[in-house]
Amino acid sequence: MNLLGKYFLVLRPARRLFHTCSFVKNANTYSTFHHQKPTIYALSTAPGKAAVAIIRVSGPQSAFILSSLTNGKKLPSPRASALRKLYTPGTSSQKLLDHALVILFQGPKSFTGEDLLELHLHGGVATVKSVLSAIKSLNDNEKGRFIRYAENGEFTKRAFQNGRLDLTEAEGIRDMIDAETESQRMVAINSMEGYNKKFFTGLRKEIVHNSAMLSALIDFGDDYEVDEVDTLMNNVAKKIESIQGELLEYLKKAEKTQILLDGVKTALLGPTNAGKSSLLNQIANKDAAIVSNIAGTTRDIINFPLDINGYKVIVSDTAGIRSAGQTNDIIEIEGIKRAKKKALESDLILIILPADLDIKLIEPAFIEYVKQLQSSSFNKQIKLIINKTDLIDNKEKLREKYAERFNLSEDSIKFISCLTREGIDDLVSDLTKSFKLITESGDADPIGLSERSRDIIANDILFGFEEFFRAKDQGDVVMASEALNLSIEGIGKITGEAVGVEEILGVIFSTFCIGK
Repeated sequence: MNLLGKYFLVLRPARRLFHTCSFVKNANTYSTFHHQKPTIYALSTAPGKAAVAIIRVSGPQSAFILSSLTNGKKLPSPRASALRKLYTPGTSSQKLLDHALVILFQGPKSFTGEDLLELHLHGGVATVKSVLSAIKSLNDNEKGRFIRYAENGEFTKRAFQNGRLDLTEAEGIRDMIDAETESQRMVAINSMEGYNKKFFTGLRKEIVHNSAMLSALIDFGDDYEVDEVDTLMNNVAKKIESIQGELLEYLKKAEKTQILLDGVKTALLGPTNAGKSSLLNQIANKDAAIVSNIAGTTRDIINFPLDINGYKVIVSDTAGIRSAGQTNDIIEIEGIKRAKKKALESDLILIILPADLDIKLIEPAFIEYVKQLQSSSFNKQIKLIINKTDLIDNKEKLREKYAERFNLSEDSIKFISCLTREGIDDLVSDLTKSFKLITESGDADPIGLSERSRDIIANDILFGFEEFFRAKDQGDVVMASEALNLSIEGIGKITGEAVGVEEILGVIFSTFCIGK
């Protein structure tokens, strides 16, 4: 260990950790702290006419607000629902606002960790507006009653600040609200239930243990023999290498899972009048795309988000591909260029060909293009779909010819008729299997990681590992220890226990809807 390294260890800036609120464990401190915070309120259900609307209130004035709205009637027991009449507060001639189901949660045993009130109202627009106005009127700064409308995600933000959940769980809640398909819901529920939290907490524990080994070496280096130092460093390096591999595998799985959230990109490719738009309409069960017998109807890329058996799929209808000699329409030529580009960006490519097309008339350039998409350079998953099979008899013979001509397996060739819907259900079932393979959403739990977390993994945690190995090769124990601290802090940024965490809270919770 060099002298400069020792001084660097001593003089390095102290790290200010974001502590989750310890007042949760101390009722007196909890009460004192919370009475300094404003009480927030918001409509937590979607605005507009509905059967039921829920207004949520969180903070030290929650009980006061309920008492004021119910004309001083005795508060219900914590966590027990009660039917109450709500009135305009503080007026000589009080007006009845609504009959509501009310629930009062006493902090810290609530979603936010604070006193929390829920008002379940009749969902009329005027009713909701009148109750929100009544709550707003109770704000009185001179009396220390700070009551204001909540900001985006502020309820969940307070839950995080009060130690009720970590950032990965908070992001899971946001994804749960945004989920449109069953597969997206599964991803979100795993994050919300603490799947990521458990993984990163375990990872941090292992890295901290190995960092402590290096710290002991730094503090008591004179007590170690040279061979002992080398052995300890090598043992730590082996463990960090194992952790690094585990994290990379986790990240790889998360990237596959991200396809579930963004949608499996599927491109429809083929010559003009093959039935691409007709197939899209059959899968979507509606007239999503314009269909005509005029060649080149589709000129530009048209994207359609669909829910196919629980998978979000972005189906792209593209311009029919034909050679430049077959058209001099510059718009159509540009559309063909974009169709080929879209195929390269897609996770799955569906080649549509009409069954009544003589296989000998298929342009060699198109066949070579399909083979190129299958090459190791692009490695695209391709299915060949023969449409208009109501016009032919011998499907199996045609399957063999197309498999040989396009260098495809016979299993990847499907026959359909958009006119009679023959083979459509079988195709959808087969596509679902492909979505499962592409997203690797088998029996294992899907992993949802936000872009923020993936960036931190790359720029902090994995970078720290790289710096550790570099310092280890140079025999610098101090810098090796510092490098592991970078990785530890990176995990803290993901879960919310790190320096500078306040800076990222606004970014995360601003994406929530108001009332959550």
